[in-house]
Amino acid sequence: MSEKLKVGILGGTGMVGQRFIAFLENHPWFEVTTIAASPRSAGKRYEDAVGGRWKMDTPMPDGVKDIIVMNVNEVEAVASKVDFVFSAVDMSKEEIKAIEEAYAKTETPVVSNNSAHRWTPDVPMVVPELNPEHMKVIDFQKKRLGTERGFVAVKPNCSIQSYAPVLTAWKEFEPYEVVATTYQAISGAGKTFQDWPEMEGNIIPYIAGEEEKSEKEPLRIWGAIKDGVIVPADGPVITCQCIRVPVLNGHTAAVFVKFKKKPTKEQLIEKLRNFSGAPQELELPSAPKHFIQYLEEDNRPQVTEDVNYENGMGISVGRLREDTVYDWKFVGLSHNTVRGAAGGAVLCAELLKAQGYISAK
Repeated sequence: MSEKLKVGILGGTGMVGQRFIAFLENHPWFEVTTIAASPRSAGKRYEDAVGGRWKMDTPMPDGVKDIIVMNVNEVEAVASKVDFVFSAVDMSKEEIKAIEEAYAKTETPVVSNNSAHRWTPDVPMVVPELNPEHMKVIDFQKKRLGTERGFVAVKPNCSIQSYAPVLTAWKEFEPYEVVATTYQAISGAGKTFQDWPEMEGNIIPYIAGEEEKSEKEPLRIWGAIKDGVIVPADGPVITCQCIRVPVLNGHTAAVFVKFKKKPTKEQLIEKLRNFSGAPQELELPSAPKHFIQYLEEDNRPQVTEDVNYENGMGISVGRLREDTVYDWKFVGLSHNTVRGAAGGAVLCAELLKAQGYISAK
């Protein structure tokens, strides 16, 4: 008999849902037993519901092909079959908020890839290496929801993963002003080049809502729990531009930083290479052994060379150099649909299991 926790994927036919299913194949702790999607997919075998829309590089896992897709709106029925769920539903923000809380109230933990609850004050928004202590706010959230084990936890926006970990590693040098431009892959919009041929050879200098998320979400990650809610940090001040580029996977960031203390290049690189957190200490299954790599070559990081570092769960940094206006500048790279989406959410669930928040029903 399997000792693995039974997992449901809400929104399992979409691109992020597919990424969850691919990422969880052969996971040592979790097993996908239930897939829920829109009413039009309900009642179909998963393979038939997805049809020709499987977008992953790897084949669809055999273990999910014959799962009969459930209606995501039938909350009690779906929740009765699982220990917890990952949420990748494609709905309006208000609908997502409502359905994720509805699942939580069935005593089913929800680990969400969506943005709807990122600013709900008692919902933890976590990068496990950066702010694992924020999971403690779940205890206050449960009181609000009236639950014993049900709650919602979220991971942050994919765009910040290429620079927020770097700034966290440099925290002791007190960064206070940051300019970041992100060059974001089309998979961040749930697209491939087949879906979006007009992106080939093209750049779009606008991604709806992305700049505000990129400027504000790191401050929430660096915040603290006060009176049962997460209070964002006051700084550093971050200003962002977010640009869609003709790349399938991988968000690159060009970042300029001012520090109150004046670190050397050697000190900055040493902090990156030695930075680790709870996932490494706990040896969580999806944790990168080495979270941040620093690359000495002038032409790195590159998407084609570095996006899959540590199975897509690591961060790559290069081109650290002094700047004539700011103190230092660098280029960061992260895998937006692995570390930035499904993989980051799975790592959050592993952390929650290790902390005792997720267990068998």
